[in-house]
Amino acid sequence: MAKILVAEDDVNQALAIADVLKREFHTVEVVSDGKEALDRLKLYHYDLAILDWQMPELSGIEVVQKFRMSGGKTAVLMLTGKTEMSDKIEGLDTGADDYLTKPFRAEELAAHVRALLRRPEALISSILSLGNLVLNINNMKITIDGKELALSPLEMKVMELLLKHPNEVVTQNMLLERVWSSEADATSAVVYTCIKALRKKLQGNDNTPALSTVYGVGYRLELKK
Repeated sequence: MAKILVAEDDVNQALAIADVLKREFHTVEVVSDGKEALDRLKLYHYDLAILDWQMPELSGIEVVQKFRMSGGKTAVLMLTGKTEMSDKIEGLDTGADDYLTKPFRAEELAAHVRALLRRPEALISSILSLGNLVLNINNMKITIDGKELALSPLEMKVMELLLKHPNEVVTQNMLLERVWSSEADATSAVVYTCIKALRKKLQGNDNTPALSTVYGVGYRLELKK
């Protein structure tokens, strides 16, 4: 699962893209103009940005240029109705990582997204585990000793992030940035409530990781000592 920003001024197209991404269990935020897209990219952490070439305020190309000049490294998939090779070269040379020409099929978009998210800074493996706790990202199932746990989509995203950083402290800010939508106006109290619910569900044997609190900082998923 990843946190993805979609910038598309065609409402129907934006909703269709978001639907494809949500079916892949991603957290999706949608904006309708280039200026807001650039502001979001500078303020929040995203694993991927999907930008339409032609948008109000700033074009997708301008967003990529300004974002890269500011040091932004988030992967960018450019969407456009332009079909000329020169346009594709311009988009890639500006800083986009991939290019998809409209119209496109849902499965084609999903394949491009998966390819970009396989980069080293994104989803490295489809199987995450610690002790007897195993998360399969492909089918979104998490098990303890082979027995599946019933987790909400939000709890699943929290567990994915914790399993990507085993035995490390994951701060509250990191959880808020990468799990909750930037529009959710979530607080540390919301994070605490989610962690509390997860602790109740992570009841197992001595080989089951413990979800501990590092007071004033965040949380750590670690094997029991």
